[in-house]
Amino acid sequence: MIACAQTGTGKTAAYLLPIMHKLETSERSGGLNTIIIAPTRELALQIDQQIVGLSYFTSISSIAVYGGGTGAEFDREKIALKTGTDIIVATPGKLIAHLNMGYVDTKHIRHLILDEADRMLDMGFFEDIMRIVGHMPQQRQTLMFSATMPPKIRQLASRLLKDPAEVNIAISKTAAGVHQSAYSVWDEQKENLLAKILDRPGLDSVIVFSSRKTTVRSIEKALQRKRINAKSISSDLEQREREEVLRQFRNRSFPVLVATDVMSRGIDIADLDMVINFDVPYDAEDYVHRVGRTARAKATGEAITFVTPKEQRNFYKIEKLTGVEVEKPAVPEEFGKAPDWQDAEQLRRRGGDEGGNRRGGRPAGNHQRRSSGGERRGGSGGGGGRRHSGGGNRRRNDRPRREGPSGAAPSGPSKGND
Repeated sequence: MIACAQTGTGKTAAYLLPIMHKLETSERSGGLNTIIIAPTRELALQIDQQIVGLSYFTSISSIAVYGGGTGAEFDREKIALKTGTDIIVATPGKLIAHLNMGYVDTKHIRHLILDEADRMLDMGFFEDIMRIVGHMPQQRQTLMFSATMPPKIRQLASRLLKDPAEVNIAISKTAAGVHQSAYSVWDEQKENLLAKILDRPGLDSVIVFSSRKTTVRSIEKALQRKRINAKSISSDLEQREREEVLRQFRNRSFPVLVATDVMSRGIDIADLDMVINFDVPYDAEDYVHRVGRTARAKATGEAITFVTPKEQRNFYKIEKLTGVEVEKPAVPEEFGKAPDWQDAEQLRRRGGDEGGNRRGGRPAGNHQRRSSGGERRGGSGGGGGRRHSGGGNRRRNDRPRREGPSGAAPSGPSKGND
């Protein structure tokens, strides 16, 4: 089966509950029953925590298998895989490391689940997925879950699935309960505008997203200088440090979390008040995942995006993808003159190369160009495809690191996201 639905709709429970029901009502083989593959450590750990909660009054066993642990943790994973834990939740590279050791008996596997399959392909896990599938028995059920349905997912499905049932619910749409707005800004206006927004009363839980690790660190420091209690999370932190930051944020120990896109998928934070995109995601569908952190499970929330002139073309693509014309309020005068919104159709025709320098700073001199239609406060459209106009591979400075060479047991803690 292949299932696609927007973030926050309960895809994880949709596959966990039926599998757990089968485990409780059917005779067990005594070996591994289900393997769930997740792209990042955080998501693998969260899925396992959900299993623990849902199976509290049952005899179902589970374990999260992910990189970055100690030798003792590797041994604990090895024992669980050898003795036949019911449900294994694993990142691709770490699972392959165990499979290569030869002690994992997969002949009793009944269910193979790929969660956030599109994210795994973005991270370059296609070959790892195919290697894992090669260890699985022919007689099994394979399920793919995703929040988006790009062509590469259909290509993977054609390799792994046989006449699959397909469930598509609101693909690439943001949750109805999210109030979205966007400011056209210069780079140097962002930090002060961010601080102004965070100064609103009643904001107890906010995530600020950026695509770059270096930007995440600078945002954290800037907010702390302004006496705003903020912490950051990225692949530069050790796994235990990231888990501790997430735990504190969930417990409302601090109100503002600054994060890279590693946080934009799968991580469930209850009652998140607001998401702020400090920059426009490189991939339009990543916007859906960022915004999806708020207004989960039919709740309400707010999403604000800072858009530099160079990013306007890509932002119009986001509006086209989601089918939503985002509100575009003016930047308060106290922050100085902000760039105008350019005409979406003109940006599409000229390839989005005008309207500021590459990083969104002010143009030199007085040569800022404006579209003939004047300031535009809405509209959608502008170009097809999901990449920037330059073509080639998408840049992603915070792409989670791989777990290391397949088949190698860790010698100690390591950094990375998967």
